Amino acid sequence: MSTAFLFPGQGSQFVGMGRALYEREPVARALYDEADALLGFALSRLCFEGPEEALTDTAVQQPALFTTSLAAWAVLSARGAADAAYVAGHSLGEFSALAAAGALTFAGGLALVRRRGELMKLAGERAPGGMAAILGLDAAPVAEVCTAVAAATGRFVGVANDNCPGQVVITGDETALTEAMRQLAAAGARKVVRLPISIAAHSPLMAAVAAEFAAAVDAAPLAPARVPIVANVTAAPITAPDAIRAELKAQLTAPVQWTNSVRALSAAGVTAYVEVGPGDVLLSLVKRIDRDATRTKFEA
Repeated sequence: MSTAFLFPGQGSQFVGMGRALYEREPVARALYDEADALLGFALSRLCFEGPEEALTDTAVQQPALFTTSLAAWAVLSARGAADAAYVAGHSLGEFSALAAAGALTFAGGLALVRRRGELMKLAGERAPGGMAAILGLDAAPVAEVCTAVAAATGRFVGVANDNCPGQVVITGDETALTEAMRQLAAAGARKVVRLPISIAAHSPLMAAVAAEFAAAVDAAPLAPARVPIVANVTAAPITAPDAIRAELKAQLTAPVQWTNSVRALSAAGVTAYVEVGPGDVLLSLVKRIDRDATRTKFEA
């Protein structure tokens, strides 16, 4: 049985995540303590006790999710249960996947996701936007509507995440996003839900901080990945540091091709998926893409 380990992105966080692992698993406790020391504030307390508003701040949320997923991965590794044929992560989760594959150190990855969170927050202040979930339509018709709206308004809106058949997230400028939501509802979307975020992630609105983030990626120490990572942007497996750097830079402004990523894993012979970190969102998406696969949640 070939297994892929999956790492969740933003939106999977909750107050209390990681507390049980911290209390019972020394390797998890060591990782949280290291994160607190490196960051200079009690990230562990925010994960375990909140407040919830702190965990919705992208500059805190990103290191919190990265640390919690890696704490869970450390426990799996200590138990000898981390035999991966592939790894993949959704958006922010790609950084967790890279650390699990040995391409990023924990300290290097934590610094990078902290910087990513700070810069994305800054980009949102410079160019406010938003995101919305579109249910009941596939990526192609959603993209078609977004392209037409962008042309009509002169402002960007487009696909951010192709999560699974019938579930797409769009991203963009406030005016264009609102109009695209209206048109997609009229085009037959089962549900159109504005997400509680003021950042247009995975869009050209992030370009304002792309050069600064690229510099951070270039400065981060990277090693060849021990197992292939299926990349968000291309849905292709990568292991080389140069390919990883290019992926992380592109991912800031490009859509997450999650449907194609899972299809690529299935085509490569993966028959089992384990989600590592808070929540089980990715397993629910896998179920919509590869119904025959085995799905397991390792709780954080």
